[in-house]
Amino acid sequence: MIKEQLAIESVSAMKETVGRLAMTMPVTDMHTHLFSADFGNLLLWGIDELLIYHYLISESFRWADDQESYDAFWAMSKREQADWIWNKLFIEHSPISEAANGFITILHRLGLDVSSRNLNDYREALASRTTAEQVDEVLRISNVKHVLMTNDPFDPEEREVWLNRGGNTDSRFSAALRVDTLLNDWPNAVVQLRSLGYDASEEWTEKTKEEVCRFLSEWIVRMDALYLAVSMPGDFVYPAEDHRTRMIDEAMVPVCQKHGIPFALMIGVRRRVNPELRLAGDMSMDSDVSAVEALCRNYPKQKFLITMLARSNQHELTVLARKFRNLMVFGCWWFLHIESMVEEMTKFRLELLGTSVIPQHSDCRVFEQLIYKWEHSRRIIGQVLASKYERLYNNGWKVTEDEIKRDLDDLFNRNFWRFLGKKQPE
Repeated sequence: MIKEQLAIESVSAMKETVGRLAMTMPVTDMHTHLFSADFGNLLLWGIDELLIYHYLISESFRWADDQESYDAFWAMSKREQADWIWNKLFIEHSPISEAANGFITILHRLGLDVSSRNLNDYREALASRTTAEQVDEVLRISNVKHVLMTNDPFDPEEREVWLNRGGNTDSRFSAALRVDTLLNDWPNAVVQLRSLGYDASEEWTEKTKEEVCRFLSEWIVRMDALYLAVSMPGDFVYPAEDHRTRMIDEAMVPVCQKHGIPFALMIGVRRRVNPELRLAGDMSMDSDVSAVEALCRNYPKQKFLITMLARSNQHELTVLARKFRNLMVFGCWWFLHIESMVEEMTKFRLELLGTSVIPQHSDCRVFEQLIYKWEHSRRIIGQVLASKYERLYNNGWKVTEDEIKRDLDDLFNRNFWRFLGKKQPE
């Protein structure tokens, strides 16, 4: 029973406590495209990398003149591209969008003079920093305690780090084994598997299945991967008479079960809607949630981490999570990682699942993005949680600061580690 003197005695004090703790609670970021400093140039950071982020590229072209072609942009140097985007989105227009506003948040939290609008000053302020120094500083500012990388052994530059340069040595980072090529580009995967010494063929033979399982197991062990991860198109169907179903049923789920790790599926991408934008040209699309339902029902002892890209899928997915305890819904992915969607999705997730959800992940590609993505999300998640406590308060149920800490720690950390069945790193 809660001692009366420990309960927070007013709504205003409760809201202040939730807001303060939400902004200061250490976070596990359970899905990113970041790397530790061990990976050298694969870790993107700095002013120019932030400005040429694909969100800002596509947004900038909405302001481009007819004479400003995609080809001309891609022919520019990285610095020239950054200058062009800076002028389009920050000088000629106000940085209102989530991605543009996020860049301003980053500058501000790094202690730079946002009012000067001097891009070269911002570059110079970071020019003397090493990658390791910037990693330390950004993790300190963002208060992100642990970062999950996305690791692809089919990437030759990354593979070199794992095979010949000691892999990841930073205890603040963990690996997730990316398996997109195996599921979505099988002919190319076969070529690469054979080049790496695995006796695979395009035909799904018993030998090929064994070699795929061997490949997955060896890389899970090498990386100490915490889960398998794949980004799937919106037209993903399961079960079906196709390669993906065979791969999932006969290789990926068995290997996950062997190693005791979840399988993470991020569903709803439509690639290269505008090929001229390259990575910035991808789109979202509606998906069939029944594919997730079938996976959870067919494999009740296999855990699935699921996020979906279309807004239209979010409520059904959340309801599905009420039915299957082996399903963990996570994050507001990609185009949903904007203020209005984070608020909406956090509200109905808490209303349907309580605090048994992972409300956010950053999906960062550039290291400093941890600062704005978590600052913006923390504030919204805290406000939504406070509104739920307020309703409890109005019915006579008062929470303590320790209970608020517990709930936020579940949302920001422990739900992920508990779902993995692993102890949260110190």
